[in-house]
Amino acid sequence: MIKNKTTLVVLILALTLPIFSFAQDSNLGNWLIYIGNKKLNNGWNIHNEVQYRNYDAIGDLEQLLLRTGLGYNLTENNNNVLLGYGYILSENYVGETDEKVSVNEHRIFQQFTTKQKIGKVGLSHRYRFEQRFVQDDFKMRFRYFLGLNVPLQSKEDELSPLYLSTYNEIFLNTESSVFDRNRVYGGLGYKFSNALRLELGYMNQFFENSGRNQINLIAFVNF
Repeated sequence: MIKNKTTLVVLILALTLPIFSFAQDSNLGNWLIYIGNKKLNNGWNIHNEVQYRNYDAIGDLEQLLLRTGLGYNLTENNNNVLLGYGYILSENYVGETDEKVSVNEHRIFQQFTTKQKIGKVGLSHRYRFEQRFVQDDFKMRFRYFLGLNVPLQSKEDELSPLYLSTYNEIFLNTESSVFDRNRVYGGLGYKFSNALRLELGYMNQFFENSGRNQINLIAFVNF
């Protein structure tokens, strides 16, 4: 098992480093993501999240996102409601120049997540409503996330720690224009234990008049 884990880490690095080099001269962005969940007593949990988003590989910051929240399980591991707060620092380019402007956003959000199993395949739905304080502007947005987790079987009754992950998430504003963006993601993950798993994937964001591609490296930690 140790040998298999070492091989996977080497594989991830081998895949990621060429992408970082290529992204310096391309439109391909990179997101480094940490998602943590801490179980408390009586069904309560704390969610925390850090996302370091780059226009290219590393060092050209697009967005820094910090998110936390307090959740409660309505049923064991399947239905969770959460009240959260997020701080977002965006570094936006001005037109076609190399000049950037910083935009600060404070965000309050409420969400409901439900999970189910279809055979050995995991399915998750997340409904999120956001109240966004962007500089001197106030906006509201609804998001719907549909995710699929497909374990790769090594034996008839035993699951491999490798799995496939895919999701689609749509963002809708409460005022015009209603459509904000849509994200489509596909990736390969490895479950080291019940407390740690890693994913390497590709995501495309569709905006109203444009699109953008990102490579995502995600760490999920339960503690």
